[in-house]
Amino acid sequence: MSGAALGVVKRLREGGYEAYIVGGAVRDSLLGGHPKDFDVATNATPEQTKALFRSARIIGRRFQIVHVRQGREIIEVTTYRGHHDSDQAMPSSSKQSDKGLLLRDNVYGSLDDDARRRDLTVNAMYYDPETETVLDQQNGLADIQARLIRIIGDPVTRYREDPVRMLRVARFSARLQFDLESDTADAITLCAPLLGEIPAARLFDEFLKLFMSGHAKSTFLLLCEFGLLHHLAPEAAYAIDQSERYKALVSAAMESTDQRVRKDRPVTPAFLLAALLWPAVQPRFEALKHAGDPPAQAMNSAGQQVTAETCLHMAIPKRFSLPMREIWELQPKLERRQPKKINDMMSQRRFRAAYDLVLLREKAGEALDHCGDYWTEQQASNPDIVGTAPPREDQNARPRRPRRRRRP
Repeated sequence: MSGAALGVVKRLREGGYEAYIVGGAVRDSLLGGHPKDFDVATNATPEQTKALFRSARIIGRRFQIVHVRQGREIIEVTTYRGHHDSDQAMPSSSKQSDKGLLLRDNVYGSLDDDARRRDLTVNAMYYDPETETVLDQQNGLADIQARLIRIIGDPVTRYREDPVRMLRVARFSARLQFDLESDTADAITLCAPLLGEIPAARLFDEFLKLFMSGHAKSTFLLLCEFGLLHHLAPEAAYAIDQSERYKALVSAAMESTDQRVRKDRPVTPAFLLAALLWPAVQPRFEALKHAGDPPAQAMNSAGQQVTAETCLHMAIPKRFSLPMREIWELQPKLERRQPKKINDMMSQRRFRAAYDLVLLREKAGEALDHCGDYWTEQQASNPDIVGTAPPREDQNARPRRPRRRRRP
């Protein structure tokens, strides 16, 4: 266990409060892993916790938590959650939508209440450092032994409270390689449309957790199985459902990302998004080209349209959407293989990522007349050129106005 987390627990107990290490750190320790993130649960309110630590700050409105910095570590401290229909649930601290979605949830309760309010049984175990025992009110250890992911309480009610729990269920199932308990799985089909109630910015944050932690391929397959991808990227999800080639392409991109994570190599959401949304971009590109648009214009328009429509569901930041579109715009140029523009193509900052997407397209069965082999040979002949061009300016960015000098 983290020395920093143990120190936070000790300080809270010295202050007269209950405190335990909880959640993923306990689960991963029981599975024989090495936890990286540590959470502490306590009966101290956020204000009382903050008063004990100089380096603490309260964050969040919907769920208030305290971040306590201990050296290089940040320990997340949460107050025991209560039930919003309890006597302590004041109107100012708890609020639900007419569909059951929790809009605000700062109701505090007991340790037993907190265990029932957690999402999964395997995440509801509490470690007591003094006695070196685990408190397990929700039978999480039994589910770990059975390798099951199970929602605590009625799955439909819990998904309605927070539809993102469905994505968490898929993420933990993929990460731990656990099966879904039958009721936990069956309720997803009914509740999946509720993801439409979640802000697009929050869904993009969940996208990063789903696909950037080293288990992207198995997560992707689960999202497809349960229809959840349709609520993140509807057009791409529909195309993937209709085409095994597209499904193979995205699966290969996810597997490649997982390999990079395992080797501790850098990964970027831009490439992953470019591969995931390519099944939506390519048909639009072909339709616009068939209608008479030049290839470059057709790809630019297709990329703009798909990006705009996807952002209605997942708010993709420009730092990812712009390089994603550059990867798409290089696809028809790489296919043309114009001898006079070989060096120019290879010098593009996104050439390497665009080349990787070409390889994935061919691996998935698309006939590109050995385009990948051609660019592999060109790179072998001119290795020093790749990616040397300066960054491309955002053509849609507003020009900065010059500052006015103040008169003396």
